[in-house]
Amino acid sequence: EEWGLEPSTFAEMRPGAYDIHERVRDMNHNGILASMCFASMAGFNARFFNEAKDHDLSRIMLEAYNDWHVDDWCAAYPERFIPLGLMPVWDSEGMGQEVRRLAAKGCKAISMPELPHMMGLPSYHDVEYWKPFFTALCDEGSVLCLHIGQGFSAISGTPGAPVDNYIILATQVATLAVQDLLWGPVLRGYPDLKVAWSEAGIGWIPFYLDRCDRHYKNQVWIDQDFGGKLPSEVFREHSLACFVTDPVALKVRHDIGMDIIAWECDYPHSDAIFPGAPEQIFTEMDAAGCTEAEMHQITWQNTARFFNLDPFAKIPREQATVGALRALSPNVDTTTTPKAEYRRRYE
Repeated sequence: EEWGLEPSTFAEMRPGAYDIHERVRDMNHNGILASMCFASMAGFNARFFNEAKDHDLSRIMLEAYNDWHVDDWCAAYPERFIPLGLMPVWDSEGMGQEVRRLAAKGCKAISMPELPHMMGLPSYHDVEYWKPFFTALCDEGSVLCLHIGQGFSAISGTPGAPVDNYIILATQVATLAVQDLLWGPVLRGYPDLKVAWSEAGIGWIPFYLDRCDRHYKNQVWIDQDFGGKLPSEVFREHSLACFVTDPVALKVRHDIGMDIIAWECDYPHSDAIFPGAPEQIFTEMDAAGCTEAEMHQITWQNTARFFNLDPFAKIPREQATVGALRALSPNVDTTTTPKAEYRRRYE
């Protein structure tokens, strides 16, 4: 009844369909207008499909996954979900084909590994292997989304280290990925390429870019060519830097670049801010002295521009406020529920 559906509707839904409505209900309660959903079972980097022995069959299943994600999951609430495709990373030409196939379906965002060489694939320095993929992204205006996590193995060198090492240092792996794309051939070779550094945080950016610019001007003997620009300028031209919580970094937001900062609540990960996401990000921005105009940039405008989205195309702006969304789903159980309980319910 809360979702305006007849009880018989649920009996006709195939397993898992209920999750879509549950997700939107929770988004309402958290004051979130739209979400981009990264793959769990398949992996942010399509690792599940890449590791399969039969890549011909795997390609069929990957396309089926993408079709389900776009045509079923996102199409159930097209005004609330931003579609995100996976790639057959083992197939150079196939990636370009899948980018174009997805773009024709309205999916203009692609999730890829941060450090493909950690998966046994060619690195992003391999110009010829990745050429069909990056060319297709630029032709279609699709966004390359590099989510932290795939490159964990790059920081797995300490025997006996706790899981905290991975969780805390994960954003530092993003720096390795930026280094490969910025100082390698990709960002300079594809001027129209757009890269979203998903959940990578923003605190590392000022130091990293300062270091890049000093290195570029100081180590002239290396003979790097950034086309008359500084490395920091090239990075900002291509990037959307996404963070969950970064109270100190927000104080140097202008040094990072106000046009490239985007907030996310990360629901439903263990890092997620729920159900008080609006209150937490407002508190951080207010403490950093952000103006109202800057708050709008950070929380939705930069993302909408970067992904070429009109967030109010189907939902009027006055119905997209935190208060209006929460009014749609006021009664949500926010107590912690063990996985075993969820398994019992769905079985």
